[in-house]
Amino acid sequence: MDGVKNIVKKELTRVFTDKKLIISLFILPGVLIMVMYSIMGGLISNLQKDIETHIPTVYIQNAPDDLDNIIDSVSYIGDITYISSNDSTDSIKDGILKGEIDLLVIFDEDFTDKIYSYKEVGDPIPEVRTFYNPSEDYSNAAKGNFIASVLNTYQQSLLAERLGNIEQLQVFHIDRNPEAGIIIDESKATGKFLAMLLPFLINIMLFQGAMGLGMDTITGEKERGTLSSMLLSPIKRSQIVFGKLISLGILTSLSAVIYTVSVVIGIQRLSGEAMDMNIKFSPIQIIQLFVLLIILVYLYVSMVSLMAVYARTQKEAGTYITPLYILVMLGSIMTMFSSGGEKELQFYAIPIYNGAIAMQDLLVGELTMAKFGITVGSLALVAFLLTTLITKAFNSERVMFNA
Repeated sequence: MDGVKNIVKKELTRVFTDKKLIISLFILPGVLIMVMYSIMGGLISNLQKDIETHIPTVYIQNAPDDLDNIIDSVSYIGDITYISSNDSTDSIKDGILKGEIDLLVIFDEDFTDKIYSYKEVGDPIPEVRTFYNPSEDYSNAAKGNFIASVLNTYQQSLLAERLGNIEQLQVFHIDRNPEAGIIIDESKATGKFLAMLLPFLINIMLFQGAMGLGMDTITGEKERGTLSSMLLSPIKRSQIVFGKLISLGILTSLSAVIYTVSVVIGIQRLSGEAMDMNIKFSPIQIIQLFVLLIILVYLYVSMVSLMAVYARTQKEAGTYITPLYILVMLGSIMTMFSSGGEKELQFYAIPIYNGAIAMQDLLVGELTMAKFGITVGSLALVAFLLTTLITKAFNSERVMFNA
């Protein structure tokens, strides 16, 4: 055990006495994540404000005489141009396509006459057509606002004139107070939001941390020749392996904690007041999360270390590790698009993917002990097999000395 302790001490000392490594591994990534999300939040907020304050350019053809009264009554704000039925709309539609004009509203000719001449079923019903560009935010918002505020109000006004009391058409109401019918677990709702994002981000950040540190700690030392002198020391090679893996696990876990906190803070800044992060964990869930993170860290460190041992240079190690990185990304990203339904137990035996779905279940309070046990057991088994292979590689002179 003294050999393992010495290796761990050596690796941690090497990292924590190097200011450049501390900044690049722990401080800079966390700051960049928070800054990135803050900038995204600011840009989204500015975009929404810009759309809300934009005065739409609207062209109305064949406008009824009483439409102005409706527009004034709802206080609709827009740069409105009225055109007659003889005016061509081609240039207006071209302007909508180019994003220069927001909306074209065309009323049928003799719109009012058709409405007032309606007597029985089968009589013509006039139409109002709207032309807009859904790929343009201004145009999209202009259509929605015009229909909701002007056309709907106009329609209700004409119905009231025709029927006298349009409430006679109302057989029953549905949810007069929609808010009163909401039954929600705030903690679970927040957990579902985080469950879409965090398992993917945590897995990626854990692997990235293990990748950066693992290549330098093993392949880098092979290139520099420091690993050769360590192998010739009285320390058992199995102790060197465990010392390396434990130190990498500690450093990767620390970086993962920093990255995860940065992501959560960043998400809060991105969402602003739109969502209150109200999620609580029980003591058992905290222990489960801790165990999951530790076992995932050890698995990723083992995966990276195995590739790093067989690589001759750090560039070669990066080539070997890239497919594993893609595998971790695929296994994690699948949780972002899952339906959220109950998953069968065999899915929790699939390494990498099981860690992501277990964290997802944990965040929404649906991780059972059976799922947790299968996940941890399968991950631990794979990590043990990888550690055995790494130890075997360390005992090979041809591998360790690039013979």
